[in-house]
Amino acid sequence: MAEVAPMDLVVLADDEGNGVGVTVLGRHPRWSGGLAAEIAVATPFVSGRIDLVLSASKLEEWGLALDRLDAGQDIEWMEMDNGPSVFIQLTGERGCPEVVVEDESGSMVTVRVPIDLPEGSIADHRERLRNLLDSWSPIPSV
Repeated sequence: MAEVAPMDLVVLADDEGNGVGVTVLGRHPRWSGGLAAEIAVATPFVSGRIDLVLSASKLEEWGLALDRLDAGQDIEWMEMDNGPSVFIQLTGERGCPEVVVEDESGSMVTVRVPIDLPEGSIADHRERLRNLLDSWSPIPSV
């Protein structure tokens, strides 16, 4: 199978320069059941990246998380897994939506990023997920 170019699965950004994204980089070189990816956080104050492995089950969980967001619920994605977790709180500590990236199992760092979620972002993320699944199928279930 030909290699597919990196794809943005999650793009959460606002006009204030705050952003959190998940980019799929390619098939994982050492784990046939997953895709190599990274979470990137960028704000005027702090920025960083952390590696991530996405499996078919994690991608399915992301789709379910989007359903919960669409229903007006906060979400946790990859919570209590080996590696980083992503939380989206619709009403965060400052009264606006926040994305929290937590790397409890590795660096033990948590970053909280206020982000104004644009209208239509859930539909956009569903389309990103469909495009990724179409481009990378089959992703072995593990």
